[in-house]
Amino acid sequence: MSLTLSVYALCVVVLFLKMLGISCYQGFHRISRLTFANPEDARFVGRAASPQELPEVIRATKAWGNDLENIPLFFVLGGLCVVLKTSVSVTILLFCVFTLARVAHTLAYLNQWQPWRTMFYAVALVCLLGMAGMIVASASEALLG
Repeated sequence: MSLTLSVYALCVVVLFLKMLGISCYQGFHRISRLTFANPEDARFVGRAASPQELPEVIRATKAWGNDLENIPLFFVLGGLCVVLKTSVSVTILLFCVFTLARVAHTLAYLNQWQPWRTMFYAVALVCLLGMAGMIVASASEALLG
């Protein structure tokens, strides 16, 4: 297995665990307060449904939604970088920085840290743009010979 593929695989697992962590965060807040917006969940613990979600759950849902706008792009662009064998050192750097930025973005989102949240988002976006640029360069080179 190539070094780039190994790093890509580890970053995918870290991002998966980060997203799983958001789900656990939501569950922790719901269970610790026995507060559920879904009637079937509330009935399961012998409570009435809450008319609204807990603020922590809403915030985590927004962080999760932001992940769904960004992390699948990493999966696709990162996979293309591996297949096209873009520059190993630059690709690995972009993979690692993207992953760290997304973890930091989630922490900033859940803790309401601005302007950090926006800065981490921007860093991750720059990494995606860098990957896209390398893909275009590699694919163009293959097309033009």
